[in-house]
Amino acid sequence: MPGAHDQLSKYNKIEAFVKGFKLSTSSYKRVMHLLNQEMNQGLMRHSQPLADIKMFPTFVRSLPDGSEKGDFLALDLGGTNFRVLLVRLQGHDIDIQSKTYLIPQRIMLGTGTQLFDHIADCIGKFVRDHNLSGQTLPLGFTFSFPCKQEGLAKARLSKWTKGFRCEGVVGEDICQLLQEALKRRTNCSVEIVAIVNDAVGTLMSAAHVDRNCEIGLILGTGCNACYMETLENVQTWDEEKSHPDQVIINTEWGAFGDNGCLDFLRTEYDRELDTFSINPGRQIMEKMIGGMYMGEIVRLVLERLNMEGLLFRSVDNECDLFERGRFYTKYVSEIESDTDDFYHNTKQVLDEIGVENYTTEDCKIVKYVCTLISARAAFLAAAGLATLINRINKTDITIAVDGSLYRFHPRFHNLMCLKIQELVKPGIKFKLALSHDGSGKGAALTAAVSLRLRNTKVIPDTLPAMSELPVRIGIKQKA
Repeated sequence: MPGAHDQLSKYNKIEAFVKGFKLSTSSYKRVMHLLNQEMNQGLMRHSQPLADIKMFPTFVRSLPDGSEKGDFLALDLGGTNFRVLLVRLQGHDIDIQSKTYLIPQRIMLGTGTQLFDHIADCIGKFVRDHNLSGQTLPLGFTFSFPCKQEGLAKARLSKWTKGFRCEGVVGEDICQLLQEALKRRTNCSVEIVAIVNDAVGTLMSAAHVDRNCEIGLILGTGCNACYMETLENVQTWDEEKSHPDQVIINTEWGAFGDNGCLDFLRTEYDRELDTFSINPGRQIMEKMIGGMYMGEIVRLVLERLNMEGLLFRSVDNECDLFERGRFYTKYVSEIESDTDDFYHNTKQVLDEIGVENYTTEDCKIVKYVCTLISARAAFLAAAGLATLINRINKTDITIAVDGSLYRFHPRFHNLMCLKIQELVKPGIKFKLALSHDGSGKGAALTAAVSLRLRNTKVIPDTLPAMSELPVRIGIKQKA
């Protein structure tokens, strides 16, 4: 029957344009081998400066063990709003109260002093409102801007992003600037004891309830992971090698492939996305996984299929399909949530981007393209996690995961689990656990753990001040 033959021919043509997203298990095993090599480069002193995967030691040496007690503050600064949280710990019980504050545009574009004075004023008000003025309060600080960390409570801003342009901050120690503002603007006794990124916060938050948790993964706009590494493998560690002989490593694995080692699996669409991005040749792994990019890869494929006469009979040139960045990753999650042949969500998305005259067959093709691209992203993330799981090599391990892509995509969790199972060493059990409020609760727990370690370390004379702690703390973790 000619119709059926034509249909088969059409699908064969479509397949030729998307087959690059279908990678074999051996390809993912090759990714794991390369990732492990690149991670080792980042951990070795002689090769770290030129390594793509930087493997930064975070100075966080221990996970929560359930004995943490007391009141802790957390500050979560990563955009035009920031949160101040009061986290009350009593073993495994936890109570959190928080308030969100705005950072006005004039402060975002003003001086560093204005910014940190504003934050200090808000922290002071929060402390007064919660009747905490008489207490000495340890603070954990989540700061979601590029930093070079030099101690648990010492990090220098590399550059501003997200619309901030406060002068006098780049190259300075963020914790010191905030600590000075707190002394200047408030009467409260607040001591910054830890600065963390979102991946570490995610791990710490989940580890509070799960003692097997040793990996943190962010799957949102971008993609990054951290994990607990033994100190003997960290040649870049310049501090005292005391107990516990471990440190959480912030991999910054989004840059995996920047040296060309992943070129064997990149498609023409990945290359085009990269060429027109704000950082060509950088963050290659992240560009194949992260939510900032997934929708655009789908758009590029759909645009190509349309140009080849394989999708949508007629599309207006003004349609968002031809506009870079106008096919959002949330559309991918919505389209893949269609469970029947009515394609309700897919039709809604096509209406929204201005595609008219689409058929049910078009909807089927659009959904197929989305499933291929999201599956590749999930499988690449899984290959990364399997590499870390095999590296840690414990029989039972939990991975804490957070981020909008993981939370809202209907299949990401299941796809990752299936692929990890295929790639990990036999006999290792693992589970993925959604982590809650890593940037708030996780930061406070990091502060609590650092104090627990300090308070249990035997020192002949006096204990150091909190500000001296970050690079010297350490004791064997309680059972």
